Amino acid sequence: MQIYWTKINKIIDETPEVKTYILDCPEGFTWEEGSHTHFAMEGFNAGDKPNRSLVRHMSISTLPQENAIGITTRIKEQCSEFKSILRNLGIGSDVALFKTHSNVPLKRENKTVYLLSAGVGLATFRPLVLDYFDRAANVKHIHSLNIDSSTDYLFTDIFKTTPDKNFTAQYVDNRKEYYQEVQKLAADKDGLFYVVGSDEFLLQNIEFLRAQGIKPEQIKLDKHPKMLAEFLPVD
Repeated sequence: MQIYWTKINKIIDETPEVKTYILDCPEGFTWEEGSHTHFAMEGFNAGDKPNRSLVRHMSISTLPQENAIGITTRIKEQCSEFKSILRNLGIGSDVALFKTHSNVPLKRENKTVYLLSAGVGLATFRPLVLDYFDRAANVKHIHSLNIDSSTDYLFTDIFKTTPDKNFTAQYVDNRKEYYQEVQKLAADKDGLFYVVGSDEFLLQNIEFLRAQGIKPEQIKLDKHPKMLAEFLPVD
């Protein structure tokens, strides 16, 4: 396993609770849209076994052509040891990246793509939308639906309805309205439904989409293939 050490180059306050850590690109480090990585603090591999409390599975919110690795995350006042350490890191701090992989690249199958997310889940979808804006080939339309009760919406420069690009951005602030909108979207029995959020959020969305007649192969999750069967059993 190759570990890429790099430095924090910039810290962006996206909202009162959400920050994006911009990291320098280490030599040889590659990724694609929809990628996640293991993001680790100094000292995580100092002992005989990795200190898992210093490692988190994070989405990369940038594309390679932006020449920077973006890690966007919510840090609440009451947070985990990992988030507490992260909050106190500054520009120039060393962090590590390893085991980078994409489970949710943008599928170009001449279908409409629906991006369903909660809160900071938009960070996973930001590169997919940018990739689509750069090259729209074989994607009919993208519709993003995000539930966020804070109304401090992320990446509003990108996630805004743009008819000439066949892109729709929609926000709701409660679960009831969210599932009413998902039901409308699921009327498209040929669409691709990408879902990002907590495991509970994934399971609720899968159950709801399946009840609307959406097939398992139309539902895309940011999960390792080994874990997919736990969420999407094959009919």
